[in-house]
Amino acid sequence: MSGPGAHLEKLETAVDPPGPGQVLVKVNASSLNFHDNVNLMGLLPGPWPRVPMSDGAGEVVALGPDVDELHVGQRVMGAFHPGWLDGPPTPEAKRELPGDSEDGWLQQYRVAAASGLVPTPDHLTDAEAATLPCAAVTAWSALQEANIGDGDVVVTQGTGGVSLFTVQLARALGATVILTSSSDDKLKIGSGLGATHLINYRTTPQWDAEVKRLTGGRGADLIVELGGPATLAQSVHAARPGGTVAVIGVLSGFDSAPLSVAEVMLNNLRIIGITVGSVRAHRDLCALMSRAGIKPHISHVFDWEKIDEAVEVMRAGAHVGKIALTIT
Repeated sequence: MSGPGAHLEKLETAVDPPGPGQVLVKVNASSLNFHDNVNLMGLLPGPWPRVPMSDGAGEVVALGPDVDELHVGQRVMGAFHPGWLDGPPTPEAKRELPGDSEDGWLQQYRVAAASGLVPTPDHLTDAEAATLPCAAVTAWSALQEANIGDGDVVVTQGTGGVSLFTVQLARALGATVILTSSSDDKLKIGSGLGATHLINYRTTPQWDAEVKRLTGGRGADLIVELGGPATLAQSVHAARPGGTVAVIGVLSGFDSAPLSVAEVMLNNLRIIGITVGSVRAHRDLCALMSRAGIKPHISHVFDWEKIDEAVEVMRAGAHVGKIALTIT
């Protein structure tokens, strides 16, 4: 990817050996996120040119000095923020982001710090694993911030990767899930993944009132807010007193959102921003997915040289869940 207004060029370069604390990964898969879409438009800062894609999965093929936690032949995923190992976010922990601050995962081999890699669950293929680092960890972090468990109610918006992971993970934690979308066909897919209540926000534009009705007037414990300015006010209204609104997406733009400050205050709401999560969160997510046998919903798989076609599918909103890329 070669600069603002970016375009992709295929290059062949030598493979560097791993240094101390690093491993060499044979990359077998990546996945496309909204973040990558924006990046591929040349709108995110960072060094130019650079290899795109924040997510990747493959197999360790060489170890650098002082690597004890991984072994050759082990399947791994890259973390979205490989320098954010645990604990609360800091500017330093979030500084490193493959595809932005450095070359990303759209390449056949990549050298990475062993500490920023996560073992792939045995029940997942590399293509499935490659859908986890951004979308699944984001969903998991939102659920953990709200301490979601048995009997709680979660609302999630749309049928993209984060939202469908939220459906699957929240159900595994014992929560009831309310899913919103503009498509009845996509809502049916969400129902098959565990959503209890379905709301088409085109036929029911006051979906926040419907959430209140479905919860007996109480509201939801967590709203996974993906819409941005166009939906934030309704998300606040749909939350129960003491509930959480996890702001994850800006699908309707980056403008300021109309918001009732009084409603936030009087209902003791928590509005928290989520930008994926730590390596520890990624590992905890994988532990739950292994226990529950959760597999991601992938609607499209492309060869990595067909990334332009994959991006067109995302921009058209033709996908449900994740778009995966196989790398050979």
